[in-house]
Amino acid sequence: MLLELEREQVTRDVYHYSFLLKVGETPNAHLRIHRVIREQAPGRPRPTVTTAMLLHGDFSTFTSNFVPSLAGTATPKPPGLAVYLAERGVDVWGFDRRWTTAPAGQAGLSDFANMGFASAMDDIERALQFAMRGPGRSGQGSKGVILVGFSRGAQLAYAYAAEESQRPAGRRYIQGLVPIDIYGKTAPEDEALRQAACNRRDEERAQLAAGLYDSDNSFFIDMGTFARAAPSAPSPIFPGLTNRGAMVALTAQTFLFYAPTPHYHMAASVLEEDGATALRYSPEPVVADWLASAPPHQALAELADGDALWCGQEPLPLAAPLDRISVPLFYLGAAGGFGSAGLYTTTLVRSTDVTTHVVRRLEAGREAEDFGHADLLYALDAPALAWQPLTEWMLRH
Repeated sequence: MLLELEREQVTRDVYHYSFLLKVGETPNAHLRIHRVIREQAPGRPRPTVTTAMLLHGDFSTFTSNFVPSLAGTATPKPPGLAVYLAERGVDVWGFDRRWTTAPAGQAGLSDFANMGFASAMDDIERALQFAMRGPGRSGQGSKGVILVGFSRGAQLAYAYAAEESQRPAGRRYIQGLVPIDIYGKTAPEDEALRQAACNRRDEERAQLAAGLYDSDNSFFIDMGTFARAAPSAPSPIFPGLTNRGAMVALTAQTFLFYAPTPHYHMAASVLEEDGATALRYSPEPVVADWLASAPPHQALAELADGDALWCGQEPLPLAAPLDRISVPLFYLGAAGGFGSAGLYTTTLVRSTDVTTHVVRRLEAGREAEDFGHADLLYALDAPALAWQPLTEWMLRH
């Protein structure tokens, strides 16, 4: 059931549509589906070459990841990956996962316990069906959709591609897969990373068993909000740092808090003896907007399932063997994010058409300062370094 429909201009002839769908009877059984496309007249899309479905990452939404010009107060240039793709002939779709629609406060979160990977698989299929059959399709006939995921969205994309391969032909929608900066499985030499995922899984499952279903995003919201509103004021979160300094430290040295790779960070910085001094490639106001615009809540079950799949030990949340995947695949990584650690996964799929591209700005050994996870979305040179090769691949597929 369609509850809301909104249309707004992004830039020139590129427009953003937002459809809020009711998909069940539980408090947060809603999907917000997005479309970004060039128009020749209101409601009349220009012809496109291919279609893509973009899946956002943790503490994010479709707009905060892919159309940041609509999500915050800064004016990012370029306005976002979704706009870049649309301007070059891609019919861009995406959706916000159910937990993003929950309002602030702890009331109404009773259905969070069931918002794991299995639920997400069903919702990805719903969103793909809507994109393929929904209003205003620009006439690509029976062509499928390229499934693009960033971060946690890429892990979900891997799982969906594996699961969809076992479905009847009438329920297969994807013609290509683009995981952006993630791994689906750790390499044998990265056993410590796999074991860390097992440890996180155990902690998260214990919290779920104790009745905690919400992963509160107020930390990220506060970090971005304080840095945006009072950058020079003392940080109430990280004593001894300013609000700006705290945000830079979090995004530039993320590996101190969360390390899926030893050097993992969200945004590259200049590192000195006292720590991170400034972001290298992404404008700080845009990064602050990304954090400040995080949804209040996130389903802990989704995080636990993601770590369980990385851990690889039974019981698994779903059966999604990577060797089931046969569609063309383009892996895009950041040297300072998951980067090269994501290459092993691309050797496990059955696809014969596999392309990899890891963005690296600095020499080997300086990954802790190199192009970061979120720089792939927000860096000033992301269009040249990441988006252009991605778009060229998509238009060929």
